[in-house]
Amino acid sequence: MINKYLKYSLLFAFLFIGFFCNTPLFAAGAPITIEADHMTSLEKDNNVLFKGNVDAAQADVRIRSDAMTVYYTAAEGDRKQEVKRLKCVGNVEVTKGEWLGTGKTMNYLAKDRKVILSGDAKAWQGTNLITGSTIIYYLDEGRSEVVGNRPAATVAGDGKGKKTGRVRATLTPQ
Repeated sequence: MINKYLKYSLLFAFLFIGFFCNTPLFAAGAPITIEADHMTSLEKDNNVLFKGNVDAAQADVRIRSDAMTVYYTAAEGDRKQEVKRLKCVGNVEVTKGEWLGTGKTMNYLAKDRKVILSGDAKAWQGTNLITGSTIIYYLDEGRSEVVGNRPAATVAGDGKGKKTGRVRATLTPQ
């Protein structure tokens, strides 16, 4: 039983090292800490599920959520296991330095090298804030895109109401 637990622990460490170290957003070589109330490995489906108060950290990057699933490729021959996708659900919070992103879900797509925050997505850089239904961050390009939910846009009858479903930025001059 101990050997099986050790095997899974090492697998998870390698998976997260692969995810964090191949991403410029994260610090290569820094120790990784992952805590959750429960962990389930589904080897036949090539994924690992962490549930309950999930808290993953490496250097100055921290990801918190209600649940986190790591999807990976199976090792075959000379090919190593690689993270394909990381999905966080529920009360998602990603921080790096003074940057904070929140949403209902977060997807990291390794092949496309992008992070997608969805569901009332918000990002703060210092005192500046941007909101939308989805925030997409392209890791290799160092750019982001914020998408509103335009079909839901409405204005109150008196014309003074806020338009919903749009991207909103609040910038504070320094």
